[in-house]
Amino acid sequence: MRRFRLVTLALSAATSLAATLALAAPAQAAPTDNYVALGDSYASGVGAGSYTSESGSCQRSTSAYPALYSTAVRPASYRSVACSGARTTDVINSQLAALSSTTTLVSVTVGGNDVGFANIMTTCVLYGESQCVAAVQAAEDKARAELAGLLANVYNGIRNRAPSARVVVVGYPVFYQLGTVCIGLSAASRAKINEGINLVDDITRSAALAAGFKFADVRSIFVGHQLCSYGEKWLHALNYTNIGISYHPTAAGQSGGYYPVFRSTAG
Repeated sequence: MRRFRLVTLALSAATSLAATLALAAPAQAAPTDNYVALGDSYASGVGAGSYTSESGSCQRSTSAYPALYSTAVRPASYRSVACSGARTTDVINSQLAALSSTTTLVSVTVGGNDVGFANIMTTCVLYGESQCVAAVQAAEDKARAELAGLLANVYNGIRNRAPSARVVVVGYPVFYQLGTVCIGLSAASRAKINEGINLVDDITRSAALAAGFKFADVRSIFVGHQLCSYGEKWLHALNYTNIGISYHPTAAGQSGGYYPVFRSTAG
């Protein structure tokens, strides 16, 4: 009888310990998704460093939000084909082939290059306020006339190739904190640039929702971390020694801004 009680107590203690360890272990997402990341330099991670050798000029970073999601969630499969400089036509012609009927999660950030983000910022830096404002206005006119249709082409292509996938369209951060003391571009130029980015994001959000996709809006989380803000900057300012990273998220911008918004939207 004594031996029986000792065995019973030992088994009870072992069961209790196993339950305690199970509760203490961190929860892990089920690795069921087949995830593909599409898009431009904001999706590839330009400005975040740690670029993979296989990505070449596309500059895919291990610190970009798709890679951070893959590391944290560990989906069944992950592939990023996002590429610096990509436009909507590049996504259609060069990136959609990565999708298939087995793809269950897709992220995409694209549209900025279609309205000329890079050229606008070059104009604003080199030629002053009047030409900056005019360049942004021209981009806004182009966005209103063409962007929704260009995005719809991308979204239709995604749905055709990955009919069962959850699709998250990820937007752009607004560059400048307004109303602060800031050197460089004039206040009018900064305000006009912000206006243009907000328009692109609003058109993108409407197009995404019309396609039945989710929209991950990063604008709010970047507030306090923009250029001309007093907090830690999550965006690179103009960098004459490495022009390509100018106005792109830093590694902190990807991890502190993009990643949590994308993860909460993707589920």
